[in-house]
Amino acid sequence: MKYYVLDRGDELSVNLSQTFHKLAFEHGLRLDAEYPDIVVSIGGDGTMLHAFHTFIDRISTTAFVGVHTGHLGFYADWKSDEIPQLMSLMESHANGERPRIASYPIIQLDIIKKSGTLSTLCLNEFTIKSVDGTVMAQVDINDQMFEMFRGDGICVSSPSGSTAYNKSLGGTVVHPSIEALQISEIASINNRVFRTMGSSLLLPAHHHCDIYSRKEQNLMLTIDHLSIPVNDLISVRCQVAEQKVSFVRYRPFPFWTRVRNAFLD
Repeated sequence: MKYYVLDRGDELSVNLSQTFHKLAFEHGLRLDAEYPDIVVSIGGDGTMLHAFHTFIDRISTTAFVGVHTGHLGFYADWKSDEIPQLMSLMESHANGERPRIASYPIIQLDIIKKSGTLSTLCLNEFTIKSVDGTVMAQVDINDQMFEMFRGDGICVSSPSGSTAYNKSLGGTVVHPSIEALQISEIASINNRVFRTMGSSLLLPAHHHCDIYSRKEQNLMLTIDHLSIPVNDLISVRCQVAEQKVSFVRYRPFPFWTRVRNAFLD
């Protein structure tokens, strides 16, 4: 089995990474930074987002597993003291025992600017905000105008990302088995001139939405943990991607258990 480790960079995560490499060598796993079968993320959810984008061109053949060393690890199945147990199960995997693979929907983004285009994938969420004022944007659903938005911004999240920024905006938590994306408003202006839905919208996999910039404005686009300043945006198309991200489940860890552990326990 080929593996790669990406850690958060703090002392604990670096030490765990070194421990993992040592155990991997002893168990016959092979380090491969280009074509790993499994990428181990050691840190928090931000580390997993970094791992996803590092191997974004190989998500169809690469699976991820998370080791939690931060305050909240929604994507992490393992604690910092469970590295030997994880390694033992990975060795069994390498010897032919097949673990469960959980595949989650992600978002396809097609960003069109006057200066060019960018197509990419998003694991958690995409947001559009203004740098120096309110955002003015037209939102179309399936090529039909839906609303004219004015406010602080718009958040488009995947089901696995529905527990992140989307939840703080009042959006609903969506199980990752549901292939959908969610559109949530960020502090929309609603009066006699500007009207929006005021609630989040859930679009199924065969639908898409387009967000059109409707004035000259300096915008900040975020794709998970990445921020991109844009002053010439034309539109952004958002839809459920054909690809999915895969996580190795060496032991049961149901989604609703993750939600309870993250927000209630």
